[in-house]
Amino acid sequence: MKLLTKAEEQIMLTLWKLGLGYLKDIIEAQPEPKPHNNTIATIIKILVEKGFIGIRTHGRVNEYYPLISKEAYTAASLKNMVEGYFSGSFADVVSFMLEQKKLKTEDLELLLEHIKNKK
Repeated sequence: MKLLTKAEEQIMLTLWKLGLGYLKDIIEAQPEPKPHNNTIATIIKILVEKGFIGIRTHGRVNEYYPLISKEAYTAASLKNMVEGYFSGSFADVVSFMLEQKKLKTEDLELLLEHIKNKK
């Protein structure tokens, strides 16, 4: 799966939240300062070409919807990051987070409990 640019990701986050929407809905949901309408329309066009967004045409107006779930994209992005920066080792990710003091002992205990419940 291709990774998204920050601008593309912002549009996808909006569309994942909306579920589906017209260009005006996507524009309205953008945080301030809002990009220009043409910029958003161009990014949507790129996302359609990349296979991230589908289109339903209603007369002369397009309705957009995500073709890829947020969960699927998150999993692919995380896998790409772990492979690129941690040689594919999720254990190394956890060790790094502990060393950087980004993961608390309580978080680690919850993670271990979650792992035990999955077995």
